[in-house]
Amino acid sequence: MTEIAKDQEFAVAARRQGWRRAPGEPSLSDVFRTIRVSSTGSLWRRAIAFVGPGYLVAVGYMDPGNWATSIAGGAQFGYALLFVALLSNVMAIVLQSLCARLAIGSGRDLAQACRDAFPRPVSAVLWLFAEIAIIATDIAEVVGTAIGLNLLFGIPLELGVIITALDVFLILWLQKLGFRWIEAFVIALLAVIFACFLVQISLADPDWRGVILGFAPTVDIVGNPAMLYLALGIIGATVMPHNLYLHSGIVQTRDYGHSPTEKRAALRFATWDSTAALMFALLINASILILAAATFHRAGHADVAEIGDAHAMLAPLVGSLLAPKLFAVALLCCGL
Repeated sequence: MTEIAKDQEFAVAARRQGWRRAPGEPSLSDVFRTIRVSSTGSLWRRAIAFVGPGYLVAVGYMDPGNWATSIAGGAQFGYALLFVALLSNVMAIVLQSLCARLAIGSGRDLAQACRDAFPRPVSAVLWLFAEIAIIATDIAEVVGTAIGLNLLFGIPLELGVIITALDVFLILWLQKLGFRWIEAFVIALLAVIFACFLVQISLADPDWRGVILGFAPTVDIVGNPAMLYLALGIIGATVMPHNLYLHSGIVQTRDYGHSPTEKRAALRFATWDSTAALMFALLINASILILAAATFHRAGHADVAEIGDAHAMLAPLVGSLLAPKLFAVALLCCGL
């Protein structure tokens, strides 16, 4: 069969499935299906092969934008907005599982699916909106990392932004070593963040009964305009549009086979991975809010909303010089 005939056959098959175009180049072609997945062996071994993409997504759900809203929410309303953090995390889990389903089922990432499903003018508008959203969310991460460098080493913010931009070369170097290296690097950063907040929470000594009650919904969230404003901010800072594109691409780094049975298994393991990773992200975001509630709200400093102010006030309120240093280290790792 000639190449033209093959292209025509693929185009006909795509139209039967509801697509306007046949699939083009694989998503992230440099790392596409580069990680071997065994179809045999124990359930644990097969699940481990899919661990990684979810954590690359999860780190985007705890960027400095989340820090600002969680600090403000905890300082003003104590533990009451923990339910909103939980709700936004459930929304994120659903969205990311849909992205994995799209990628594994169709062999397309979200950007390719938009291109192949809609007319070109619609695709162009979607591309423009996606670029704006990605730039807006990335600015928060770059600035947050620069703030972390400033708090730790006194580096001016302008220079910190330049240094932060250079971490792209680190990611490119790790990609040359293999996509698993990028995943390992991000998981290591998440472990550092977890350790930092574990120590800070233990120093802050929160009211654990209040923490548990904070995960229950309350009508005050919609009845209090200030609380509703911060609740919407937490949801908006949590659901990150670039993660939808990212996850639908990187889940295809696994070589999971093409049969319906293999795809169903891949979808199950990918969903486990993203769900576990996003529950970890909830733990970190909740820790930020709990820390703010246990320190600023308890001491009557309800006006704390800036990351720099929170860093400066931690030491006297917690009674330890270690707390603000760990705070800055965690912020730096989140931004990277």
